[in-house]
Amino acid sequence: MNALPGPDRKPPLVGIVGHAGAYGRWLARFLERRMGLQVRGSDIADPGSPTPAELARQVDVLVFSVPIRRTVAVIESCIAHADGGEAGALWLDLTSIKQAPVAAMLGSRAEVAGLHPMAAPPKIGTLEGRTLAVCRARVARWGPWLDALLAAMRADCVEIAPAAHDRAMALVQGLVHASHLAQADVLRRCAAEAGGMPALHALRTVGHELDLTVTGRILAGNPAIYEDIQFGNPDVLPVLERLADATTALHDAVARGDEAARAMLRQRFLAEPAAWFGAEALAARSHGFERMGYLQADLDAARFLSVYLPEDRPGSLRALLAVFERLGVNLASIHSSRTPEGELHFRIGLDRLPVSLALLRAEVEDAGIGRVLEARDDA
Repeated sequence: MNALPGPDRKPPLVGIVGHAGAYGRWLARFLERRMGLQVRGSDIADPGSPTPAELARQVDVLVFSVPIRRTVAVIESCIAHADGGEAGALWLDLTSIKQAPVAAMLGSRAEVAGLHPMAAPPKIGTLEGRTLAVCRARVARWGPWLDALLAAMRADCVEIAPAAHDRAMALVQGLVHASHLAQADVLRRCAAEAGGMPALHALRTVGHELDLTVTGRILAGNPAIYEDIQFGNPDVLPVLERLADATTALHDAVARGDEAARAMLRQRFLAEPAAWFGAEALAARSHGFERMGYLQADLDAARFLSVYLPEDRPGSLRALLAVFERLGVNLASIHSSRTPEGELHFRIGLDRLPVSLALLRAEVEDAGIGRVLEARDDA
């Protein structure tokens, strides 16, 4: 069963432990549609599916896509039941931490690599535009196939050791999530005193809006993921201790309020971090912030048309814009994005309309170019 694909061999059979989960479903679609592979799954949410250990004996490539808290136990169970039968196979995992699952997989006789997609399952068919951490722990004969898999995913792959990955994730994920979870708690407790969230929104800044966007994304997601990232990565606790120390120092300085406290704030929290980032990096970050502000303003515009172009071909957008030109409609902005269902669309901000919005919508749809998803004129 565990035969590496070659000119005279069949493509590998892939098993996904956790195939009913968000990433398990996405990966199954990707492997079947993009790579033409046969996929089998095991999941506690699918009572009719085989156990992970049974699946391990059936497949050539086994992928663990289960919650962090369960990953090591599931891997160890597969090893115990496989009893060496996994030799010649390739085992992968998609966990947000890497040291523990990779170490557990190395207890098997399979070839081993740890993967961490640095984004939620995308609406599109690949990981294009996303980062993928790759920990090649024990890869030999399966190296070419793994390379082909990564190339098909189209991700920005970063080769990294498991320990280095987890140290980085304590800052990239643990610190960021903790900061926003704390902000959410403070907002919940204090927003009413400032008139509630509608009042805060009316007085919003770009920074406030961006922070709320990140916070909302976290709170709208699977709570178990964010919980496990905090508790499952041992490198997170020291980072949180540093965060608590910094927050306490800032609190104490503001409570004192004297010139010495102000000087400390300027030095520790402004001057020293600015010097550490460097002028060039700070200028780039500042420009990026301005760009996000302009984007935010465009997306908040009261007059716009959102159009889905079903035919992804050269000239589709030009044909759409020709309708606006013919009607004398000037565009204020245009941005491509995706709907929650994954459909690519163009959100077109409009200047003052020389024709009715209803006519503009009808002309776009009658031209057979695309479908209007939303149209609004609240200006």
